[in-house]
Amino acid sequence: MRLVTGSVWIRLAASSKLLFPIFILALAACWFSGCSIEQTTITSNAFHNLTAHYNGYYYAREKAREVEKTILKTLDDDPAQVLRLFPALDTVKAKSYKKDTEEIIKMASISIQRHPNSKWVDDNYVMVGLARLYACDFQNAILTFKYVNTKSPSYETRHTALLYLLRTFTEQGDFDRAEEVFRFLDKEKLISKQNAKKLYLEKAYFYQIRNDYDNMVQNLSKADSLLSRVDRKGRIYFIIGQVYQKLGFNSEAYNFYRKCLATNPDYEIDFYARLNMAQVARLEDKRDVRLVRKQFDKMLTDSKNLEFKDKIYFEWGEFERKQGNLAEAISNYKYAAHSGKSKRIQGNAYLRIGQLQFDSLKKYSLAKLYYDSAVGALPKDFENYEAIKKRQKILGEFAGYTETIALNDSLLTLASFDSLTLRKRLDSVFAARDKKLAALKKKRKKAESVTSESGNQNNSFFNNAPSSATSDWYFGNSALVATGQSEFQRIWGGVVLEDNWRRSNKAAAAPEATLASLRTAEDPAKNNSAPTTIEKSEEKLDEVGKLIAQLPTTEKQKEEALAAIEKAYFKLGDLFYFQLDEKQNAAASYEKLLSRFPLSDFRPEALYKLHLIHRDTDSEKAATYANQLTETYPTSTFAKILVNPNYLKETSVAAEKQKLIYKEAYRYFQQDNLRQAQEKISQALQVGETGFTPQLELLKVLITGKTEDVTRYQFELESFIKRYPAEPTKAYAEQLLAASKALLEKLEKAKGIRYSANVEGTHYFVTLYTTSDRITNTVVDALEKFNETQWAKLKLTTSNLALNDEKLVTMVVEFPDRETALSYYDKFLAQLSIAKPFSNYKFYNFVITKDNFQTFYRTKALDEYLTFFNRNYQKQNQ
Repeated sequence: MRLVTGSVWIRLAASSKLLFPIFILALAACWFSGCSIEQTTITSNAFHNLTAHYNGYYYAREKAREVEKTILKTLDDDPAQVLRLFPALDTVKAKSYKKDTEEIIKMASISIQRHPNSKWVDDNYVMVGLARLYACDFQNAILTFKYVNTKSPSYETRHTALLYLLRTFTEQGDFDRAEEVFRFLDKEKLISKQNAKKLYLEKAYFYQIRNDYDNMVQNLSKADSLLSRVDRKGRIYFIIGQVYQKLGFNSEAYNFYRKCLATNPDYEIDFYARLNMAQVARLEDKRDVRLVRKQFDKMLTDSKNLEFKDKIYFEWGEFERKQGNLAEAISNYKYAAHSGKSKRIQGNAYLRIGQLQFDSLKKYSLAKLYYDSAVGALPKDFENYEAIKKRQKILGEFAGYTETIALNDSLLTLASFDSLTLRKRLDSVFAARDKKLAALKKKRKKAESVTSESGNQNNSFFNNAPSSATSDWYFGNSALVATGQSEFQRIWGGVVLEDNWRRSNKAAAAPEATLASLRTAEDPAKNNSAPTTIEKSEEKLDEVGKLIAQLPTTEKQKEEALAAIEKAYFKLGDLFYFQLDEKQNAAASYEKLLSRFPLSDFRPEALYKLHLIHRDTDSEKAATYANQLTETYPTSTFAKILVNPNYLKETSVAAEKQKLIYKEAYRYFQQDNLRQAQEKISQALQVGETGFTPQLELLKVLITGKTEDVTRYQFELESFIKRYPAEPTKAYAEQLLAASKALLEKLEKAKGIRYSANVEGTHYFVTLYTTSDRITNTVVDALEKFNETQWAKLKLTTSNLALNDEKLVTMVVEFPDRETALSYYDKFLAQLSIAKPFSNYKFYNFVITKDNFQTFYRTKALDEYLTFFNRNYQKQNQ
């Protein structure tokens, strides 16, 4: 038996050289027989799955990863704000990688077409949707992801498609539908860890876009345990720390900054994490404060942080500000403004100095200068930029009022002195000023001499070795340069770099400078020689004489100075109340007015405004002001308003009440609280017809523009123009109407809605209805019966097409010309439209040329075509 078996193996071995090629050919034949898409054999399925995976899906996925890297490079991080979880998508950036997204769609689509029975079809559809998302083709991306969600048998793939759908809605700004998606995913039990992590991150991004930092950080914390290194854990931990810091949870912020550093993140993230840790560190005593200062100093001396010096100085300034060391804070802010190239940090530093000068130091003229510089440097997307710009614009007026008060108070004080005391006081003021100027001049000369010596040494032809004097050269010493810049800022403020910059009135208004500003221009010297001691004395006497001549010495002059102060306090309160919306500062100004001028003509109005300011916060104080008003000035308009709310309806001052109500209504309008605004307008209009009524009506129209469609908005504007032809507001209404029409035209052009005016040739009949009515079969049966009985010669056919998620189109094709199509349309209206199902549901019926139907289906512009149809078919048919 063993011999027989052995002989068999010998024969097989001998013939193996012939059998192996035959085996390989047979195997290949079996394999390639599975290439047909109709085959469902094991070899066919294996072939299609393998090819669809590694020929289509794999390369599409790799190309998608390349696009994602390109998008990541567009991140413009501002560590002063909470970093974005994901880069924003926009059409401008999408153009830079358009070829890549097209390639993804192409590879995935070929795989779908050639291997329709493979298990990778759904995954390839996801790649198509992802490419459309990155290309900002949001509508088609939504359709693709919805298709995968409804067709895929795989939970994993459906969840992936829904996650991308969530991102698409978020990028599109459709937050309601985005929330529906993640609420659905929250209920799913079979979601994988990978998709659960993505869900938490997508929800966090959704809440970040909506500025809901509480929910944002909750979802990021849930994702923490699921994160891997490829998710850039360090960046996410840094963002969590930023959010906790923003919400005021410093200990949690500190812990996440430490976790960020433990992941060895990118250098910039590492740097800012260490910087922010200094901000949120718990300072138990002075030793901790000194330790933080040493850390800042160490960071400044580190050569790796050279490009971050401006940021370090700024954060050091923030630290000192929180400790209450305003002088050190301002000094560091000034260094920050001149130590780097970042306009954002420079502008923020100027802004901080302006805020300190305004709120804490009460140096309003300097605050105005720093706000000017801040607005010039800050980017327009800076947080609260419009509020900053608003304050900067009114600070000029504000500084005028405060300077009026300070100047007239100083003049009245000086006028109260006797001549001998006055002379001594003025001499001391001018002596202090001269001493200060001499010190500045000496400092400038010293800097110039150092510059000259350094220049001589460095320009020497024979002196090729590095000079030790280089560090003493003014422009070679960064500390000297920064000191000079700070001194320049102190004297001149943050002036713009321009010709003749000294001619604009921007000098800081210190008390001495305020007195010196009263001088007229000095006579120019007759020669270039330095003035003699006698000339200096005469010059000083001339300054003193001119100042004394302007003092309010007579009763009339004193009354005028006091009246100017009185009016300035009142205007200052109005500015705080109405323009800056700072009620506490407004109350302080009104109260100062009442204490200094108890018999002021502004007193009734000031009492009334104080009542309004405290009405919501301190009812007892508001009642006190109301009682003072009604008891002291019972016949005043403002007292009558308090006693009798209907008083304004019965008097000619009804417009004044309307203005007060209008202020509240406009505030609600700015906050998008449109219902409250509408109620306030209705309340104001009930007062009666006044000269202020057109303003109320126009605001009502503006609310209509936000709550109704554009057609209604334009109609209301046209009605307003006809109703108030002589009002000044008519011109503004005309501008709004013109702008609205121009915008509509622009949007129409952007959509490409241009129906051809040529209505001859082949036509279709179209009936359009709502998908949810589920009447497609009934509609088709009715039309086909109608075609067979009355239009059999034309051999018409009926077909259905989805216009969008909500509308379906049933078409009857084709009609040879316009007249035949209109004849069909007329008979349809006369016979079918009055019968079921057409009489029971909402339908849109029309005829359309073949070319115009292509435009209609592409743009989905139903309203526009109905207008076109009415203009080009209905009127002519009549």
